[in-house]
Amino acid sequence: MYVRVSTRKTTSGQPVRYLQLAHNEWDPVAKMSRTKVLHSFGREDELDRAAIERLVVSLSRLLEPGRAATVTGPADLVFVGSRPFGGTDVLDGLWRALGLDAVMAAQLAGRRLDPRIERVLFALVANRALDASSKLAAADWISNDVHITGLDGVDEQACYRAMDWLLQIEPALAKEAYHRVTDLLNLEVDLLFFDTTSTYVEIDEADEPVARDEHGHTLADPADPHAASHKGFRSYGKSKDSRDDLPQVIVAMAVTRDGIPVRVWSWPGGTGDSELIRQARDDMRAWTVSRVVWVADRGFASAANRRHLMRGGGGYIIGERLRSGSAEAAQALSRQGRYATVRDNLQVKEVNLGDGDRWIVCFNPAQAERDAHIRTTMITRLQEAIAGSDALPRDKRNQLAGVISTKPGLRRYLRTTPAGLLRIDQAAVKAEARLDGKYLLRCSDPRMSAEDIAIGYKQLLEVERGWRDLKQIIDLRPIFHRREDRIRAHVLLCWLALLLIRVAETRTGHTWHRLREQLQRLHLATFTGSAGLYRQTSEPTKPQRDIYTTLDLPLPKKIIDLATGA
Repeated sequence: MYVRVSTRKTTSGQPVRYLQLAHNEWDPVAKMSRTKVLHSFGREDELDRAAIERLVVSLSRLLEPGRAATVTGPADLVFVGSRPFGGTDVLDGLWRALGLDAVMAAQLAGRRLDPRIERVLFALVANRALDASSKLAAADWISNDVHITGLDGVDEQACYRAMDWLLQIEPALAKEAYHRVTDLLNLEVDLLFFDTTSTYVEIDEADEPVARDEHGHTLADPADPHAASHKGFRSYGKSKDSRDDLPQVIVAMAVTRDGIPVRVWSWPGGTGDSELIRQARDDMRAWTVSRVVWVADRGFASAANRRHLMRGGGGYIIGERLRSGSAEAAQALSRQGRYATVRDNLQVKEVNLGDGDRWIVCFNPAQAERDAHIRTTMITRLQEAIAGSDALPRDKRNQLAGVISTKPGLRRYLRTTPAGLLRIDQAAVKAEARLDGKYLLRCSDPRMSAEDIAIGYKQLLEVERGWRDLKQIIDLRPIFHRREDRIRAHVLLCWLALLLIRVAETRTGHTWHRLREQLQRLHLATFTGSAGLYRQTSEPTKPQRDIYTTLDLPLPKKIIDLATGA
């Protein structure tokens, strides 16, 4: 297909050029090629050039972004290549909207540091969100695979220097991010959800114990008598990734009811949850003037934690262990009363135990059916395991009981008679049936309704979604860094990436996977020639335009760089 030019003369003898869109077709009868006119554009001097431009742009959308820029770019320039641009451009816009660049600029004032350090940190955060990789691979990605405004390239050492500086400014950066994101999204921060996870480190041995303060940071004097603990940062402990064979690091996160992560903390592996929530509460107290109710899971329910969260007029909603054998749990479950339906899958009942706290028994009918089905399956397996065991010698029965004791799902329903026989514990089965679909909440706030308490607790799922995205999209783990400060900085980079992702998802209503897929199709093409360097963006599609509009970000300029040659 091509543009055909034909020339005719007017009655006055003046030549007039006509333009036609044509292509050649093979005539099998005449055994020759014939020209077929598909469309006539009319006279060249009366050509509707705006219509031609629209046609070219429309056709270019069918091409790969780099090739589209080639065919629509200036004819005297040579196409060098194209890189994805939309993802980094949108993340950069959100980065600036949250004021993170301004905080870093203020922290840089009067210091002899590379002025590009803010750009390097943004690039590392964008790498976690768009194509998470090691710092060495990230340096190559920044230099060769994407376009970062204000940063043409970077090496690995510059990345490490930027991470070291990030640790120094983290308190100021986190505070500004908190205030800006709550204003930008008009967030409610009356509830803050808190949870912890572990992440493993790819090393053979744990760190040697060192003196640490009450917040888990190392002390300058190893023999400091005021040390709160002596732990290695990378220490063995219970892994939530099922990697007990590797040293762990504990990470904690505070999240708003909208799923926005407002702060993150790192602690040595094996640290108890109680120490973490106290630090989180103290760190966040100075940031908000409103009363904050902390929402946490069963691992944070100690009396010391509850007292700490109540300081300064704060409050808590905390899950209680139903199987702990505590007197409060037994009393709450034994109290009579009707459940009030909150939602199709949630019923609540408030009971008064006279201890000053409010106790909410929650019941999920769908979960009760699942619990009953799982229990039936476990009992069936246990019956099959102990079938015929009466005929075995006593030592063989003891050996079988030992094997069953290693399987938590089975051992809770097994009992041994005085004669050493293995039986189903019907009392345990009945006790478990009473707990089907139920969980117990303890709340200190006298003003919240039972419904709000139950729904607020269920929103802890937002924290779990945050952990899932940190580990699966942003690649929080595995960690290969050797130094403690670099591991802490790595966690901060992952938190900043999750913060930008959640802001984008909250404002657009789309998942990051969908947003990233659309934005990475917006490319930046580079041309060179005798005139110099020329960079041009591909034409944004409607979905891309909609993303920019919803996020209240300006569309990228058509011409990004235009540098004339010497």
